[in-house]
Amino acid sequence: MNSVILLINDHLLSYLFSQAMQQIEHNSNTINPAITIAVADYFKVLSEANRLQILNCLQSGAMNVMEIGTRTGLGQANLSKHLKVLTQAGILLRQPKGTSAYYEIADPVIFELCALACNRINYRLLQQAEKLKAFDNNATRV
Repeated sequence: MNSVILLINDHLLSYLFSQAMQQIEHNSNTINPAITIAVADYFKVLSEANRLQILNCLQSGAMNVMEIGTRTGLGQANLSKHLKVLTQAGILLRQPKGTSAYYEIADPVIFELCALACNRINYRLLQQAEKLKAFDNNATRV
Protein backbone atom coordinates (compact mmCIF):
# COMPACT_ATOMS: atom_id res chain seq x y z
CA MET A 1 0.00 0.00 0.00
CA ASN A 2 2.77 2.47 0.96
CA SER A 3 4.66 1.81 -2.27
CA VAL A 4 1.51 2.61 -4.25
CA ILE A 5 1.08 5.88 -2.34
CA LEU A 6 4.75 6.74 -2.88
CA LEU A 7 4.43 5.99 -6.59
CA ILE A 8 1.35 8.23 -6.83
CA ASN A 9 3.11 11.00 -4.86
CA ASP A 10 6.21 10.68 -7.06
CA HIS A 11 4.16 10.86 -10.25
CA LEU A 12 2.12 13.78 -8.90
CA LEU A 13 5.26 15.66 -7.95
CA SER A 14 6.80 14.96 -11.37
CA TYR A 15 3.62 16.17 -13.05
CA LEU A 16 3.52 19.34 -10.95
CA PHE A 17 7.18 20.09 -11.68
CA SER A 18 6.63 19.58 -15.41
CA GLN A 19 3.63 21.92 -15.28
CA ALA A 20 5.71 24.54 -13.48
CA MET A 21 8.49 24.23 -16.06
CA GLN A 22 6.00 24.61 -18.92
CA GLN A 23 4.61 27.77 -17.35
CA ILE A 24 8.12 29.14 -16.89
CA GLU A 25 9.06 28.28 -20.50
CA HIS A 26 5.96 30.12 -21.74
CA ASN A 27 6.95 33.21 -19.73
CA SER A 28 3.89 32.95 -17.55
CA ASN A 29 4.00 35.45 -14.71
CA THR A 30 1.89 33.24 -12.49
CA ILE A 31 2.26 29.63 -11.48
CA ASN A 32 -0.60 27.48 -10.34
CA PRO A 33 -0.78 27.68 -6.51
CA ALA A 34 -0.98 23.87 -6.26
CA ILE A 35 2.40 23.69 -7.97
CA THR A 36 4.03 26.23 -5.68
CA ILE A 37 2.64 24.42 -2.63
CA ALA A 38 4.02 21.07 -3.85
CA VAL A 39 7.42 22.59 -4.56
CA ALA A 40 7.46 24.34 -1.17
CA ASP A 41 6.56 21.07 0.57
CA TYR A 42 9.39 19.29 -1.25
CA PHE A 43 11.89 21.93 -0.12
CA LYS A 44 10.50 21.79 3.45
CA VAL A 45 11.49 18.13 3.56
CA LEU A 46 15.00 19.08 2.45
CA SER A 47 15.24 22.04 4.84
CA GLU A 48 16.25 19.91 7.84
CA ALA A 49 20.01 19.45 8.35
CA ASN A 50 19.71 15.89 9.70
CA ARG A 51 17.81 14.84 6.57
CA LEU A 52 20.55 16.28 4.36
CA GLN A 53 23.08 14.37 6.46
CA ILE A 54 21.09 11.16 5.83
CA LEU A 55 20.99 11.85 2.08
CA ASN A 56 24.73 12.46 2.05
CA CYS A 57 25.26 9.19 3.92
CA LEU A 58 23.17 7.27 1.35
CA GLN A 59 25.05 8.74 -1.60
CA SER A 60 27.39 5.73 -1.46
CA GLY A 61 24.50 3.24 -1.65
CA ALA A 62 21.74 1.53 0.31
CA MET A 63 22.14 1.13 4.08
CA ASN A 64 20.12 -0.23 6.96
CA VAL A 65 19.02 1.87 9.92
CA MET A 66 21.93 0.76 12.11
CA GLU A 67 24.49 1.72 9.46
CA ILE A 68 22.85 5.11 8.88
CA GLY A 69 22.71 5.72 12.63
CA THR A 70 26.39 4.89 13.04
CA ARG A 71 27.44 7.13 10.15
CA THR A 72 25.22 10.08 11.15
CA GLY A 73 25.33 9.80 14.93
CA LEU A 74 21.55 10.23 15.08
CA GLY A 75 19.57 8.39 17.73
CA GLN A 76 17.16 5.62 16.75
CA ALA A 77 13.92 7.58 17.32
CA ASN A 78 15.18 10.74 15.62
CA LEU A 79 16.60 8.78 12.68
CA SER A 80 13.39 6.78 12.22
CA LYS A 81 11.35 9.99 12.15
CA HIS A 82 13.55 11.53 9.44
CA LEU A 83 13.66 8.32 7.38
CA LYS A 84 9.86 8.18 7.46
CA VAL A 85 9.55 11.80 6.26
CA LEU A 86 12.08 11.25 3.45
CA THR A 87 10.37 8.02 2.40
CA GLN A 88 6.88 9.55 2.44
CA ALA A 89 8.18 12.41 0.30
CA GLY A 90 9.41 9.90 -2.26
CA ILE A 91 13.04 10.90 -1.79
CA LEU A 92 14.04 7.54 -0.27
CA LEU A 93 13.00 3.98 -0.99
CA ARG A 94 12.60 1.48 1.85
CA GLN A 95 13.40 -2.15 1.08
CA PRO A 96 12.73 -4.75 3.81
CA LYS A 97 15.42 -7.47 3.88
CA GLY A 98 15.05 -10.11 6.57
CA THR A 99 14.86 -8.39 9.94
CA SER A 100 16.25 -5.10 8.62
CA ALA A 101 15.04 -2.38 6.32
CA TYR A 102 17.42 -0.85 3.83
CA TYR A 103 17.06 2.70 2.60
CA GLU A 104 18.29 4.05 -0.70
CA ILE A 105 17.91 7.18 -2.78
CA ALA A 106 14.81 7.05 -4.99
CA ASP A 107 16.08 9.58 -7.52
CA PRO A 108 19.79 10.47 -7.69
CA VAL A 109 18.87 13.85 -9.20
CA ILE A 110 18.53 14.97 -5.59
CA PHE A 111 22.34 15.11 -5.47
CA GLU A 112 22.42 17.47 -8.45
CA LEU A 113 19.96 19.73 -6.64
CA CYS A 114 22.10 19.65 -3.49
CA ALA A 115 25.28 20.30 -5.50
CA LEU A 116 23.63 23.27 -7.19
CA ALA A 117 22.62 24.72 -3.81
CA CYS A 118 26.11 24.13 -2.38
CA ASN A 119 27.75 25.77 -5.40
CA ARG A 120 25.52 28.83 -5.09
CA ILE A 121 26.26 29.13 -1.36
CA ASN A 122 29.99 28.77 -2.05
CA TYR A 123 29.77 31.47 -4.75
CA ARG A 124 27.98 33.85 -2.35
CA LEU A 125 30.56 33.22 0.37
CA LEU A 126 33.40 33.92 -2.05
CA GLN A 127 31.73 37.18 -3.09
CA GLN A 128 31.31 38.20 0.54
CA ALA A 129 34.96 37.33 1.25
CA GLU A 130 36.09 39.48 -1.69
CA LYS A 131 33.99 42.41 -0.47
CA LEU A 132 35.41 42.01 3.03
CA LYS A 133 38.95 41.88 1.67
CA ALA A 134 38.33 45.01 -0.42
CA PHE A 135 36.88 46.75 2.64
CA ASP A 136 39.91 45.75 4.75
CA ASN A 137 42.29 46.98 2.04
CA ASN A 138 40.49 50.33 1.88
CA ALA A 139 40.42 50.65 5.66
CA THR A 140 44.17 50.05 5.98
CA ARG A 141 44.94 52.75 3.39
CA VAL A 142 43.15 55.42 5.34
